[in-house]
Amino acid sequence: MGTQLSQDALNRALIERQMLRERADTGAFATIERLFGIQAQEPKSPYIGLWTRLNDFQPQELEDLLISRYVVRILLMRGTIHLVSAQDALGLRPHMQLRLDRELQSGPFAKRLKELDLDAVAEAGRKILEDLPQGTADAGKQLKERWPDREHTVLGNALRNKLALVQLPPRGLWHKSGRAICTTLESWLDQEQHAMPRERLVLRYLKAFGPSTVMDAQQWSGLTRLGEVFEALRPQLVTFRNEAGKELFDLPDAPRPDPETPVPVRLLPEFDNILLAHADRRRVIADDRLGVVIGGKPTVLVDGYVVATWAITKERTITVDYIDKLDKSRQKAVAEECDRLQDWLNPS
Repeated sequence: MGTQLSQDALNRALIERQMLRERADTGAFATIERLFGIQAQEPKSPYIGLWTRLNDFQPQELEDLLISRYVVRILLMRGTIHLVSAQDALGLRPHMQLRLDRELQSGPFAKRLKELDLDAVAEAGRKILEDLPQGTADAGKQLKERWPDREHTVLGNALRNKLALVQLPPRGLWHKSGRAICTTLESWLDQEQHAMPRERLVLRYLKAFGPSTVMDAQQWSGLTRLGEVFEALRPQLVTFRNEAGKELFDLPDAPRPDPETPVPVRLLPEFDNILLAHADRRRVIADDRLGVVIGGKPTVLVDGYVVATWAITKERTITVDYIDKLDKSRQKAVAEECDRLQDWLNPS
């Protein structure tokens, strides 16, 4: 099955691939593609995620990418909003449809959607949102004229799942965000969706998050039956096992640094994908700390692992809430990184 990789070895591989060992001189667009998307439920979290990974990153760079349509905000992996390149959005979104359909059938709106022709709702909603981008609840009010026995919020939620909807700027801009105004991905980019091969999806995932188990890839994507894809790719991959004996797959030439490789303090935004991309997240956060991720708290990495959460006060200063007791040298390193972020947030 291959060599055993320790938890620290998996940590260092993930840190390296997620560009957290040292800040890079890469541009924002190349970074977003390399990371295979950035979690973006909170509109400003991608900016922090890029700041912590890149040298001299400025918000205007990402704003320009959103306005020029090179990157988009769209519902993707795990049914959550991600910031991805336009081409990745077109290639990934078709893979998510089955999961989003299941969510409508079993989620909180399922009973109120019963016996409703969702395909008809989707096509009517497509015309509304392509004619005039607007919020899904606003579109739902217009759909209610055709389906008067349904709540407009329920109809709007159906569009959220049935259509590939992009959240348009100014939503997601650093200097001036706004409410989620949507149109379809196809209309915004003037291109049709084209599902990337599942094999390519898995290879891209491993490049950004490996070494990983099949279940890890399924957790990240929200897809099922990826085991057959891994098997088809097996001749191209190398395998290891983790401390529990589970099989890990990886790209042969992907970086797997020494487990003792030093790692600097890093501040992560809410829901950073490094914390969400594996079924077994102990390579970066202990099981008893997952609540801080679920609760949407920004986190602090020390020696590669989550040891604290951080927050921005009303005065735009950084505060830290430690989970672990750290020695003075590590606390100093955390304080210095907080100062760097504070200076970036408050340019003179």
